[in-house]
Amino acid sequence: MKHQATPYFTFNGNAKEALGYYKQVFHGEIINLQTFGEADFETPKDMDERVMHAQFRKDALFFMVSDSFTDQSVQTGSNIALVIECESADEIQTYYDRLKDGGNVMMELQDTFWGATYAKVKDPYGITWDLNYTKEQ
Repeated sequence: MKHQATPYFTFNGNAKEALGYYKQVFHGEIINLQTFGEADFETPKDMDERVMHAQFRKDALFFMVSDSFTDQSVQTGSNIALVIECESADEIQTYYDRLKDGGNVMMELQDTFWGATYAKVKDPYGITWDLNYTKEQ
């Protein structure tokens, strides 16, 4: 692993509002904000302004956020995932295989348009893990 697991918060369409709040509270910066409308895949028009991915940083404080992609409501307590940035294709495959054994695959391990291999798995204890391996360019 490249570093400590990163918290990832999911919101019900109010991620931009939440980011503004955290910016006011912590005096940090919002970086790499991308909406679903800016993504390189088709999404419903009503999703265009929702946050697909953003990062927040203030000194050692770092977390990521997005809005839910579906119309299903995100429930408080289940809206946090931990992101593991893997160092190799073998490492991400190993963690994926281990987590899906007894877990629930939410997104199969796959190549993405953002230049990474990615998967999302909920483990048998209800913790959601986002596995990401950014490929070398």
